[in-house]
Amino acid sequence: MVTKIKPQPGIMDITLYKGGASTVAGHQNVLKLSSNENPYGPSDKAKEAFSRAAHDLHRYPSTDHASLRGALAEVYGLDADRVICGNGSGEILHLLAQAYAGKNDEVIYTEHGFAMYRIYALTASAKPVVVPERDRTVDVDAILAACTKKTKLVYIANPANPTGTMIASSEVARLAEGLPPQAMLVLDGAYAEYVEGYDAGLSLIEARDNVFMTRTMSKIYGLGGLRVGWGYGPQAVIDVLNRIRGPFNLSSGALAGAEAAVRDTAYFEKCRSENARWREWLAQALAELGVPSDTSTANFILARFASEEEAVACNEYLQSQGIIVRLSGSYGFPECLRITVGDESACRRVVHGIAQFKGAR
Repeated sequence: MVTKIKPQPGIMDITLYKGGASTVAGHQNVLKLSSNENPYGPSDKAKEAFSRAAHDLHRYPSTDHASLRGALAEVYGLDADRVICGNGSGEILHLLAQAYAGKNDEVIYTEHGFAMYRIYALTASAKPVVVPERDRTVDVDAILAACTKKTKLVYIANPANPTGTMIASSEVARLAEGLPPQAMLVLDGAYAEYVEGYDAGLSLIEARDNVFMTRTMSKIYGLGGLRVGWGYGPQAVIDVLNRIRGPFNLSSGALAGAEAAVRDTAYFEKCRSENARWREWLAQALAELGVPSDTSTANFILARFASEEEAVACNEYLQSQGIIVRLSGSYGFPECLRITVGDESACRRVVHGIAQFKGAR
């Protein structure tokens, strides 16, 4: 039977997003370095707060997220009224597309950008526009050249995934300044916390009305399982997004755990410091094995092999040793493996595995 019930244009062009693998057949002690998770997990204070929330599971959660927004405002120096919280930063990125892009509109992202940017555009029936990068880094001139009167959103991640590279704040400002008047720059700051002294675009947001930033608590805060993210931008944009946001989009446990995590600044600093230390060690150790990578500012490195064949073979060997990393062909890097920075034992184990692979060839 042929149905006349049809989805909106663009939806059937979406290929399902696939997250990093987490299991290997025949292995119990699997080392997962495929999803850029914090190897130290969430802070004890976050776990305790989440546990206490279990006593009120019969109650609906807050709809305005005031307590979490207040904590974020206090720690990051924000206006709490201009913070919006979501089911991961992905929900907020999606809401932006729903609210500001539609049929005959264009949404720009870069060629190696997060796969979901294209999906967000298509679900809004907008046209995804892919812009080339330069040396695995966002190219501001290429983005500005791609802008038209139809451009409504420009998504960039800074630091970027899967490359780990980032552009200077001056370049971000130049991009915002050069956009057409109807377009908004969306700064995806999923990995911003790993860059010490970086405000993720906050000063630019305070100075302009066409810049918005999103952040996640799935990475450095170790709360991927709770799905908490937040955004910050002009009051007019926040007001629009809150009109289409689900009123109970975050659970009580997620709100409690996230607030405790934000306030545990000592644990945050420890995680950032350890990541920086082992990221440098991992990149140098792999470089000595003939596997280079760009300087990463996130919690992973994009390891480059001589060919796609070698990358695939190395990935298969690592899996045979119970180690999971991420093949990056879907991001335009078939010759690369994205490797999450783990703790000391994880970093040493993955380097040992790659050394064994290289030695056997």
